[in-house]
Amino acid sequence: MLDLRPNCECCDKDLPPESREAMICTFECTFCADCVTDVLSGVCPNCGGEFVRRPVRPAAKLIANPASTRRVLREGCAPIKAA
Repeated sequence: MLDLRPNCECCDKDLPPESREAMICTFECTFCADCVTDVLSGVCPNCGGEFVRRPVRPAAKLIANPASTRRVLREGCAPIKAA
């Protein structure tokens, strides 16, 4: 079962279970769509894999199968700063 990690590993943006901006690789590395496109060029920096949109778990299923609360941040990931 997917962890549904709560944040982008690059910019630390919150990615709640219902987020359609969450992108994952086959190892469930989790990044926001902006970082995948603008910073990572569509390639996972942890495993070199591709990204797909993370599926949304139905709210009723979150009761028995809650999302992870463990935040993960990747060292050296440099998100683009707004000017």
